[in-house]
Amino acid sequence: MLQKHTVAISDIRVPLKRKKTLCEDKVQNIAESILEEGQNTPIQVRPDGEGYVLIEGLHRLEALRVLGEDSVLAYLVRARLH
Repeated sequence: MLQKHTVAISDIRVPLKRKKTLCEDKVQNIAESILEEGQNTPIQVRPDGEGYVLIEGLHRLEALRVLGEDSVLAYLVRARLH
């Protein structure tokens, strides 16, 4: 079972391909939800050297950045081996 970890937002790298899918309206809606209810669903990241690479949760991550947060709840996942 995956365990939640608190990760510094500054340590998370978002792949360029993933950044292109960002929708500002969705970020604002999620930010409002986080203000009311808190972060309910952790993002998913994988370790990469000294930091992490975002796997899932771009809009949640960006909403927390907009809100000025320094950290995010995250599940650490391993990369798939093909």
